[in-house]
Amino acid sequence: MDTILLVVHLLIAVTLIVTILLQRSEGGALGIGGGGGGGGMMSGRAAGNLLSRIAAICGGLFFATSLGLTLIATYDQSPADLLGGTESQVPAPFAAPEIPGAPTAPAIPSAPVVPRG
Repeated sequence: MDTILLVVHLLIAVTLIVTILLQRSEGGALGIGGGGGGGGMMSGRAAGNLLSRIAAICGGLFFATSLGLTLIATYDQSPADLLGGTESQVPAPFAAPEIPGAPTAPAIPSAPVVPRG
């Protein structure tokens, strides 16, 4: 499933690149799509509208396939912390790291000790 979605994703990416490069612009693009001559099948405005619509559709499909590939890639993974360990390896908050050979501090009682009289 993920291989098919990846191939579709790559085809959409190539189509998106081609349609963007074919659009007419002030400069910098190939500008093939909006020819100024009258011998074409479509007018310059119609070709520009068609290419803009195709680019918008391909952009939406590219976004959707990107989300799909992300969901497929993370579906079987268990939650982990930012450092790459699993949940059982996460240290308690505000816990000092253990240093080998260092003296240990005495334990602090949880409630104050009140002498009885």
